[in-house]
Amino acid sequence: MTRALWFLICLWLPLAASAEPEELNHKILTFDELKDWETDDHDAALEVFLNTCPDLADPDWGSLCALAQQKPEAKPFFELFFRPVLIENEKAPLFTGYFEPELQGSLQPDARFRYPVYRQPYASKISDQWLTRREIETSGVMAGRRLEIAWVDDPVELFFLQIQGSGRIKLQNGQTIRVGYGGKNGHEYRSIGVELVRRGIYEAHQVSAQVIKNWVRRNPIEGRELLFHNPSYVFFRKLTKLSSSAGPLGAMNRSVTPMRTIAVDPAYVPLGAPVWIEKEGDGPLRRLMIAQDTGSAIKGPQRADIFFGTGDAAGRAAGRLRDPGRMVVLLPIQRAFATLPEITP
Repeated sequence: MTRALWFLICLWLPLAASAEPEELNHKILTFDELKDWETDDHDAALEVFLNTCPDLADPDWGSLCALAQQKPEAKPFFELFFRPVLIENEKAPLFTGYFEPELQGSLQPDARFRYPVYRQPYASKISDQWLTRREIETSGVMAGRRLEIAWVDDPVELFFLQIQGSGRIKLQNGQTIRVGYGGKNGHEYRSIGVELVRRGIYEAHQVSAQVIKNWVRRNPIEGRELLFHNPSYVFFRKLTKLSSSAGPLGAMNRSVTPMRTIAVDPAYVPLGAPVWIEKEGDGPLRRLMIAQDTGSAIKGPQRADIFFGTGDAAGRAAGRLRDPGRMVVLLPIQRAFATLPEITP
């Protein structure tokens, strides 16, 4: 993310970094300790694993991918060659959701379609920190550069397209354009959900994507200023080789799969690894997912974003999700034991 999807709708999480050394706890579990492990569709998880495992360069992963390509029985495959590793720090576990939005658009601007979806300008590629969101949208700096991929009819949906990092633009002639993450302006993401809470407009538990969208639309002047609170700006690229039935591209530059792909923090979870999730809250979810994506707000070993799919229904479901639980990464056996601290006499 890249996002490729940066996907994400954890809109009110502040980003913070600690100067203190981080304390991590690694614990190897048994598969019997994974809630409802026996009842999952392991074959479905294996298919998703196969989508990205050829890109895993390390020899232990490469060997397991080669074996997986022979289509073994899925559940014994995971149980024989992996060990579940629980990695924790002081932060509470949190699951959120993301999706691929669909916007209405046009290849030409008019009175309805006035908001451009831009490719990345060269100047921003050679600068660590280019113009802010406000400057890009109000200064006229983008005019005449022929960087417009399309124009859409809703600036709020365009803002959320940038948060998700990829999406579909449905044209009036019935055709659809797929767009993916193409770069950014170098400014740090600032959560507009956090800002609404700071202003006292909502309590933290009330904030969701739909709540934010509704508030911005009810308050167009203040709403535009709220969007400018986030100086980060995402540019896109047109995806011409992605079939209409495939999911959007994740951080591994492969299509992600609804309810089997998660975005993780690759500082703790290897991209491409199987991850067992135990999401609590409304509609508990126990499922073997594959870590195929990342996100700017996905920080920590117990932080994950679940991909819900494409369109409004997926967006509503993703926007409601904010639940506790735990996630356990499945690592090749030797790699799993290598995570344990050395015991000194």
